[in-house]
Amino acid sequence: MSTVISTESFSSIVHFVTAANSGSFTEAAEQLGISKSTIGKSIQRLEHNLGVTLFHRTTRKISLTTEGEAYLASCQSALQTLQMAEMALRSKLTEPSGTVRIDLPAAFGRSVMMPVLMDMTKRYPYLKLTITFNDRIIDPLDVGFDLAIRFGPVKDTTDLIARKLNNQHLIICASPAYISNFGTPETLAELANHRCILAWRGGAPLSWLIRDENGKDIRFKPAPFHQISDGDAMIDACIAGAGLIQFPEALLRPHIQTGKLVPLLATCNPAPTELNVIWPRARHLLPGVRFIIDELITLAAKNAFE
Repeated sequence: MSTVISTESFSSIVHFVTAANSGSFTEAAEQLGISKSTIGKSIQRLEHNLGVTLFHRTTRKISLTTEGEAYLASCQSALQTLQMAEMALRSKLTEPSGTVRIDLPAAFGRSVMMPVLMDMTKRYPYLKLTITFNDRIIDPLDVGFDLAIRFGPVKDTTDLIARKLNNQHLIICASPAYISNFGTPETLAELANHRCILAWRGGAPLSWLIRDENGKDIRFKPAPFHQISDGDAMIDACIAGAGLIQFPEALLRPHIQTGKLVPLLATCNPAPTELNVIWPRARHLLPGVRFIIDELITLAAKNAFE
C-alpha cells in the first residue's frame, strides 16, 4: 500500500529542517515568516507522528537528538532531490543554472581551471559556483561536492563516476637563481645533492613519479628539503630559488615562458598522468552539473588544459 505525504506533514518537515539548521525556533520562524508557536506546534506534531523526540529543548537553546540528526540527513537528501527536479523542469534542460559545488586541486585549479569556469559563468549568468581547493584523495563516503578534478587514474565505483579529460605531463623545474647557486642535476642520483620541495599531505611528504634509468616509471621520494602543503606556495618557493619541484607542465608553462623557471632532467619525466573529472553517482544530474561536465570534456578535446 502506498503512503501519501500530506501538505501538513511536508510543512512540518520544512519547519524541522529550518529549525535544525538555524538552531533556533525563533530564527526559523523569522526565516519562514511564521510565528514561533506555529513552528513549535508543527514540530511537536511531527515528533508525535514519528514516535520520537527530534530536539533536546531548554529555555535557552535547542539541539538535535540522535534520532533528530539521522532524520535531518534523510530530510535534507529528500528536499535536495525535490529541488533538483524543480530546477530541471524550470530550466527545461536548456540553460545551465543553480549552484554547482566544485572541488579543485589547489594550484592547478587556481591557475588553469578557474579561468575556464569563470568563462562559463559569464556566458550563463544563472550558473553559480561554490569552489573549494585541496589536493586530498577523494573519499566516496565523504563526497561533499557535485564535481571534482583530480590527477591520476580513477576507476568508477558504486559511489563515484570518473571521466578522463586528458593526459598531463609531469616535469621537474628550478629557478635560474637556484641553478646559479646549486648547479644543475644531470642524473636521478644527483638529486640526492639538491634541495627538493615536496608536497606535504596527511602528515607525510608525497613522492614524485619518475622514469628511472631502465625506462620504468617508479615512485621516487627524494630527501625533502622543504615540505609544503599548498601547491601555489610550492611554486612560489621554487621561483624564489628555494629548490626543485615536480608539477604538471600546463601549470608551470607560463613561468617557463617568462624565464622564471627552467625544466630539468627531461629524461626522468614519466609517462603522462590522467586528469579526471569526478562526480558522485546519482540518478539525476542538475543541468548545471551536466553542462560543466560536457563543457570540460569538449574543452579537453581541444587541448584547453595542456
